[in-house]
Amino acid sequence: MPYFVFRITDESASRGRSLELLDSFDAFREAKNHARSLRTEQPADVTIKVIFAESDELAEQQLTQQRPEPIMREWEK
Repeated sequence: MPYFVFRITDESASRGRSLELLDSFDAFREAKNHARSLRTEQPADVTIKVIFAESDELAEQQLTQQRPEPIMREWEK
C-alpha cells in the first residue's frame, strides 16, 4: 500500500477543509522527506499530511472523518 501526501487548507467555516493530493510513494522515508520539504515552503494556514492507505480515495476519506476529542485523565492535566 502506498503513502499519500496531501495538502490540507482550512477555508472559511462554511466551506470546511480542502484536500489536494500532491504525490504518492511506496516507501515511508521518501514520503516523509517530501512532506518535510513541502512544509518549509507553505504558509501557516496550510497543513501537509502523509497518510497510509490502499487508495487515494480511502486516504481522502480518512482525512475528512471527524475524530472524537481524546479524554484527558486527571493525572494528565
